[in-house]
Amino acid sequence: MNKLQEIIGAIGPLDRPAMEAAQARQNSLTKPPGSLGRLEEISIRVAGITGKARPCCDRAAVITMAGDHGIAAEGVSAYPQEVTGQMVRNFLGGGAAINVLARHAGAKVIVVDVGVAADLSDLAACAGPSIRFVTAKVRPGTANFARQPAMTPEETMAAIEVGVRVLEEELAGGLDIVAVGEMGIGNTTPGSALTAIFTGKPAAEVTGYGTGVSPEGLKRKAAVIEQAIALHRPDPADPLGALAKVGGLEIAAMAGAMMAAAAHRVPVLADGFISSAAALTACRLCPAARHYLFIGHKSQEAGHRAIIEALDMQPVLDMGLRLGEGTGAVLALSLVQAAVKILDEMATFADAGVSGGGDS
Repeated sequence: MNKLQEIIGAIGPLDRPAMEAAQARQNSLTKPPGSLGRLEEISIRVAGITGKARPCCDRAAVITMAGDHGIAAEGVSAYPQEVTGQMVRNFLGGGAAINVLARHAGAKVIVVDVGVAADLSDLAACAGPSIRFVTAKVRPGTANFARQPAMTPEETMAAIEVGVRVLEEELAGGLDIVAVGEMGIGNTTPGSALTAIFTGKPAAEVTGYGTGVSPEGLKRKAAVIEQAIALHRPDPADPLGALAKVGGLEIAAMAGAMMAAAAHRVPVLADGFISSAAALTACRLCPAARHYLFIGHKSQEAGHRAIIEALDMQPVLDMGLRLGEGTGAVLALSLVQAAVKILDEMATFADAGVSGGGDS
């Protein structure tokens, strides 16, 4: 618990003087004030996050946490569990969507085995300047939370600490901004369970099709979540307890990475539904973490709207995505980078010798 308490204690408010300086610079750039809309808002918040009036977000990474789920035994996914390990291998081979988008954005890819059921020890040597594999398996998949808690409290804390450690290791090598994604067959089910617990909404309202279950499968999935919540009776005021009872190892690790980013004043982009469920969990553990988070995109998953409303945040993108892996977050990362470059590189009226400064 000490490491988590240390991280939470380090998450302070945004730097208001830096935000005011960034706003003043935005108002002096060669454009009508506010004409770049949300790009201006994003750049000012990044200034507050970093404490720099002219921040830089060039050194970027995406951390993809991977873990399996015992709840998959209840038939909640259209894909078999072994796909999780197979996709991790695809990530390390550079062939997945996240690899393509990370290359496009110039972002390093970090893939973390925090709880994959398959043995991936042979991948330990897979590394390079733009990709890193971290073996940090807390256990080979969670327990089936339809019948018992998904994790013990100790396993939950261990997974959170994996996320903290991975973020801090990347920070030591140079990191300005981070996107956080996941891979785990069956993980929309714990995502929906946590969303129902933290928002107070019925499971059926926040449960979606995930990898593409049938309408009958969707009903079964929602029923499994309802029954599990009734079995475990998680307390929304006890986020760690809820996470242990119905969460996932990769969800816990993502929450840890997000809180660590906030503690070190690094802007962090959540991806879609599962990553946002981790963000919601992190914000229940530490409400101040919210100010350091961006929701990368609005997912097609039913529960994502409830999370967005609960966090009172506007996603950067709405592209109809539902892949996961960190794909939407990396797409949004490019826009955040563009926003801070506008703030830093665009000429002021005085610099350019342009008359004006008012609306045109």
